Amino acid sequence: MEHQRSSEEQSTVPDGISRKRLIIASNNAGKIREFKELLSPFGFEVISMRDAGFNEEIVEDGDTFEENAHIKARAVWEATKTPTIADDSGLEIDFLDGAPGVYSARYAGEGASDKERCQKVLDEMHGVARELRDARFVCSIYFIYAEDDEYSVRGEVGGYIGEKPKGKNGFGYDPIFMLNDDDSMATIDEEEKNKISHRANAFGQLSKIFEEKLNADK
Repeated sequence: MEHQRSSEEQSTVPDGISRKRLIIASNNAGKIREFKELLSPFGFEVISMRDAGFNEEIVEDGDTFEENAHIKARAVWEATKTPTIADDSGLEIDFLDGAPGVYSARYAGEGASDKERCQKVLDEMHGVARELRDARFVCSIYFIYAEDDEYSVRGEVGGYIGEKPKGKNGFGYDPIFMLNDDDSMATIDEEEKNKISHRANAFGQLSKIFEEKLNADK
């Protein structure tokens, strides 16, 4: 797992930055809900970038999840000067040479629904043997706390692509991502998902950073 700090020195948080407000550089309702749950122990007011007044379109033209997360976090930070978290996450399938990868959100075309994206993957994996269906969810999180004080972490969870959707929880590719022969990511409840998901794994690495920041601000 990657954990890097851009500066070895403790930076000073500029005047005007809210230490209790944290922006998620997304307007995805499912993602915001997950982050609110994960961040609840730290006492932050978690808001979307729209709620923060940021309505600009961010061009995610990076080649990796890490690059796209950095692009989003930097854009929102520059506009708001408020601690910002951005993540770029997606599905990697070995049989498809890592696709959909960074194109996960638009794999079935711009504006496609979760159901349509899942169906495209199922169509491409039709007839593929179980032993060739291995996949993983990947999440890269970039956290900017202050200028020259930023962090990057990466989390993963392994599984395989099922032959049909299963479960009604979660969002995105969750219904076709099998954790085992019985459970997909969409059959487990949110509490369990927040223990094992790629986003939870990445956030677990960030939790120590949040603890340091909160202790420093006391």
